[in-house]
Amino acid sequence: MYTSAKQLGLKQCKHCKLSMPEEQTHCSRCHMRVHSRTPQSLQKCWAFIIAATVGLFPANLMPITVLSTRGAPQYETIMSGVISLIKDDMVGIAIVVFVASIVVPVMKLVGLVVILLSLQFNLNLNNRQRIVIYRIIDIIGKWSMLDLFVLSIMIAVFERNNLVGVEAGPGATAFGAVVLLTLFAAKSFDTRLIWDKQLEQR
Repeated sequence: MYTSAKQLGLKQCKHCKLSMPEEQTHCSRCHMRVHSRTPQSLQKCWAFIIAATVGLFPANLMPITVLSTRGAPQYETIMSGVISLIKDDMVGIAIVVFVASIVVPVMKLVGLVVILLSLQFNLNLNNRQRIVIYRIIDIIGKWSMLDLFVLSIMIAVFERNNLVGVEAGPGATAFGAVVLLTLFAAKSFDTRLIWDKQLEQR
């Protein structure tokens, strides 16, 4: 059993971590506005999740690269790029691209949805499980741009050796937007709501 700062009438500044009475609206140290909990955290998180889910379709269906050769331009989506890498015996890079481009964004979105649904509909999920899921999301989120990093290296190598002209397609823009939206979704979720839910159920 534990007592939260909110129960004691305290809240913490997210910027400088100073604790203060709950009725205080601005931090006495850094003068930033202070809230006991992030305002409309669940609504913001849902909005970013929905936007990211919608963005997954153009990110995966539209060309992520355009290869300019002597013939007609070749348009590569994420999956066709993965298949091409496998055919060219670059299985390691193919795995990196597949995991970072498809598995990671979907895992993040599914994990956040599970946490939100478990809080809002009292699903059979304990706080430890919710926190573990959130921490995994936070960790893998740092690797979300890995495949674009690999792509940028490949473009630089190709153009340096004048082998082929490579340009980023509209799918790359959509994927970058999905990455940012999933990051915003994770950061907009206030994990303290997990513990608040437990206190409400007592």
